[in-house]
Amino acid sequence: MRRFILSILLLASSFVSSASHAQEAPDKLIQRVTAEVMTAVRENQDIQRGDQGSIQRLVEQKIVPHLDFERTTSLATGPSWRQATPQQRQQLQDEFRALLMHTYSSALAQVRDQKITYDPLRAAPDDTDVVVSAHAANSRGEPVNFGYRLIKRDDGWKVYDVNVLGVWMIQAYRQSFAEQIRQSGIDGLIKALADKNRALASKTAQPDQGKFAAPVPTPARQE
Repeated sequence: MRRFILSILLLASSFVSSASHAQEAPDKLIQRVTAEVMTAVRENQDIQRGDQGSIQRLVEQKIVPHLDFERTTSLATGPSWRQATPQQRQQLQDEFRALLMHTYSSALAQVRDQKITYDPLRAAPDDTDVVVSAHAANSRGEPVNFGYRLIKRDDGWKVYDVNVLGVWMIQAYRQSFAEQIRQSGIDGLIKALADKNRALASKTAQPDQGKFAAPVPTPARQE
């Protein structure tokens, strides 16, 4: 179930960089790019075989430019972010980014042709922080609800949080981060994230298991 949810949420947050689409409505942006990313996955045999190099290149090209890592990291860190030094903030952002990239890469390898239905966007024309909601069905035909929080920046809409089955990613990570900070401070959290990333890089752990595991996902074929 976790792998299905990851594959569902990753695609909808996989955006193509294009200045001509900078003012595109956030829900239309997600729907449009979902189809484009699915095509890229379907046509790349290396990605389908789980080749990490090919998967990571796709993640870096299609997803990273359209995620607001600083906002995600600051909200996940909570009040302790304000007490962190500039160096600690950068280290936290770098390690959290690496952790999310491991998770996105794992999710992208699981992408198939899930069918997605999007809810109408409930937002005013001048809103700069919105939620895009959608639904899919897992392999047993059971409904899976998910959503995205996006913020409007000068260079377009950026995703900074995702929701799976009623749980927001930032909320889930914030609980884990707060516990680690209570135990060993900001530096302890940085070290824990770095240790987790080293374990993932050496294939000794899976992105959706253990400490700091939280939903960070993707969609597929739209309706």
